[in-house]
Amino acid sequence: MTDTAGTRPGNSARAMTWAWIALTAITVGSWWLAPAHFSDVVAPSVPITTLVLVLTFVKARVIMRYFMEVRTAPRWLRRACDGWLAVLFATILVIYLV
Repeated sequence: MTDTAGTRPGNSARAMTWAWIALTAITVGSWWLAPAHFSDVVAPSVPITTLVLVLTFVKARVIMRYFMEVRTAPRWLRRACDGWLAVLFATILVIYLV
């Protein structure tokens, strides 16, 4: 028996478990990057903020793929979601940098 992605049913659950583990690791990593962990004075840091935004982009893409079932959607929808996410990420980064 196969699921909609054409893989064995256990593989889908395993992939979602690994996606959840990755999301948790990214969340902890983003929290650890906060400047307050390294000094008493908190100052904005463009490299750290950019890295956290990139990690946010990755998290959003994983959530869309594995928990919103976009990975089994038609190719045009997968690409449209990735394009929307890229435009959103670029817009937020530009607003932050300006």
